Formats: sequence, structure tokens, C-alpha cells
Amino acid sequence: MCGRYTLSTPADVVAEFYDLAEEPRLKPRYNVAPTQESAVVRRTRGGRDRLDLLRWGLVPYWAKDPGIGHRMINARSEMVAKNGAFKEPFVRRRCLSVADGFYEWAQIGNRRQPFLFR
Repeated sequence: MCGRYTLSTPADVVAEFYDLAEEPRLKPRYNVAPTQESAVVRRTRGGRDRLDLLRWGLVPYWAKDPGIGHRMINARSEMVAKNGAFKEPFVRRRCLSVADGFYEWAQIGNRRQPFLFR
């Protein structure tokens, strides 16, 4: 996953796309960053999907400082099931980040230019 993304899709469209039991309350966001609350879809014990706002980042059980969460936002697909920090959450606590665009940056001269991919 990238370091910044957008979510501007109307709530009723999000609810229909993910077959949510209730329509979430969402405001358009154009610069969601690590450590901020972000919309995720996760399955309840009853088997229904629901949208929750969770803090973006992974704080491993062994971490002494919750601030590590902003650095642990990416996992390589070939390592996620093997890496100590990501292994247990990958198996037991999956969710889908709801996004409709993401940013990548290019170095142009001596400044960084963001590009939005939708």
C-alpha cells in the first residue's frame, strides 16, 4: 500500500459495493495519512461485513512504543505470512482499506510532485 490515499466515493455507493448492512457516515477525504483514522471493512462474528474507522498502522504486540504504527503500513506480499510483525494480524485480523485513489511521488528537480492514481 502507498503512503497517502483518497476516499471520496459517496457513502451509499460504498455501502452497496461492500454489501454493508448499514450506510456508513463518511466525509470525502483527499489526503489520508498513516496514524489517521481510516475506513476499513471487516467481517463480524455473525458473518456480515461492516465499515469501521480504525487508526492506520500496525502496532505489534511486542512494541513498547505505539508510535511504531506509522512506520508499519507496508508489507511485501511474499513476506506477509512469514514476517513476525505481520504474521498473526495477516491470519487473524484482516480488513480491507476503503480507497478510491492513491498518491505516488516523483522527484522533479529538487522538489517532490504527487500524482494521484484513481
